[in-house]
Amino acid sequence: MKRILTAIATLGLASFALNLSAQQTSSPQSQTGTAQQQVDTQSQQSTQNFEGKIKKSGDKLVLQDASTQTAYQLDDQDKAKQYEGQKVKVVATMDPSTNTLHIVNITPSESR
Repeated sequence: MKRILTAIATLGLASFALNLSAQQTSSPQSQTGTAQQQVDTQSQQSTQNFEGKIKKSGDKLVLQDASTQTAYQLDDQDKAKQYEGQKVKVVATMDPSTNTLHIVNITPSESR
């Protein structure tokens, strides 16, 4: 009987140690997972179409939407640079907290 109780206690302590070890090892992974979930959430946002003119605002290019009088920050300045001063259509996802467009595509606007 004493052997059985010793075996059960040993198994219980081993199980506790494994569980504790697994929790400590998974902490950095869970933080990485959280960052990955944020990226996945952004990529799952639906794209929208925006139309306006690419203009300088300070040292950055923005999309100035004439119909709403809204200036949107642009995440990819290189894509926008070639259209500076032109009317464009932008396909993007928008981060409403920063009013930033995450550009998928920019094309010249057909309306002049």
